[in-house]
Amino acid sequence: MGRGRVFRWFAAVLLVAGAVTATRGAAGAVDAVDAEVMAFARQAAGQRVVYSYPGLTPPESLLARIRAGEAAGVIFFGENVSSLTQISGVVAQLRAAAAQSPAQEPLLLMTDQEGGQIRRLPGEPALSHKDIGQSANPGAAATNAGHGAGQNLAGVDMNVNLAPVLDVFHAPGDLMDQYERSFSSDSSAVSTLGANYVRAQQAEGVAATVKHFPGLGTANAADNTDTRPVTLNVSLSTLRSVHEAPYQASISAGAKLVMLSWAVYPALDSRPAGLSSVVVRQELRSRNGFTGVTVSDALEAGALRDYGSTGNRAVLAAQAGVDLILASARDVNQGDQAADALADALADGTLDSGAFGDALARVNTLRAGLS
Repeated sequence: MGRGRVFRWFAAVLLVAGAVTATRGAAGAVDAVDAEVMAFARQAAGQRVVYSYPGLTPPESLLARIRAGEAAGVIFFGENVSSLTQISGVVAQLRAAAAQSPAQEPLLLMTDQEGGQIRRLPGEPALSHKDIGQSANPGAAATNAGHGAGQNLAGVDMNVNLAPVLDVFHAPGDLMDQYERSFSSDSSAVSTLGANYVRAQQAEGVAATVKHFPGLGTANAADNTDTRPVTLNVSLSTLRSVHEAPYQASISAGAKLVMLSWAVYPALDSRPAGLSSVVVRQELRSRNGFTGVTVSDALEAGALRDYGSTGNRAVLAAQAGVDLILASARDVNQGDQAADALADALADGTLDSGAFGDALARVNTLRAGLS
């Protein structure tokens, strides 16, 4: 059944449930309809959540979610990897679980393999983004890094890389520069190198995720959204002409995913970017023309400490227009809390069923296009 038809059916189920409650008062019938609604909602919600787990072995609770079709994918960190052979075996185990699920599309199996210091797998790309920008032939180096990252992930049967980074650093030693995660302080150079990386990586069958929209380049060394709330006071004109420009180039190059920043940009909104419909729907989609999948940054980030529970954060991100929720605390229960909250919000109307269906369609279109 097509996703549009699925969600029209879901809306009809909600109407039937209300009618039964109002006119029949038959507890058994209502309970049956409620159970069907919630089972559908839970599966749909899970298919918008990327799970994580601790250590080298995925727990049975995660495998069960995957077999039930209640997970979009899994993100891997350094603690999950001891060797390429080991992680390849884990990926095969997850794919075997997915083959038993009602979901037809492949899992999204992802990691951060940017290059340099930010690598979860041994091997390519060896060069950091900064190394690439300072090399004798940056364009070729970015292309080689994209191919290297794609081949490395594809070699262990992963299909999504959370790279490249498109942040335009503003001063030596700032947040992005200190970890060598920025190609350049020149927006034009970042645009070219990011697009080269995207094209090369996706030519290897691995989807590229450009991040962190609308840009963390002006963040100082201590302005880390992983640990605390961050506000970046950048004028709207600078934000658009400097920091968003590389996204336009990578979107034109076919980047399949965009990750949202958790910083606040007062020029756009008073909420963190990933919780702002102004940023997601207006700035990224309407102004920059992105039609692919949006993904949150880590749901457990310190930047969101004022936004309540895991479930509340997940619902706020979905309301803003984020398609995939990244539950990356290495805790399967965190993913479950996010999915449960999304399911409840879908069933009670807090989340619009049409918008939810559109988001799920984008996610499943991405999944269907990968192997």
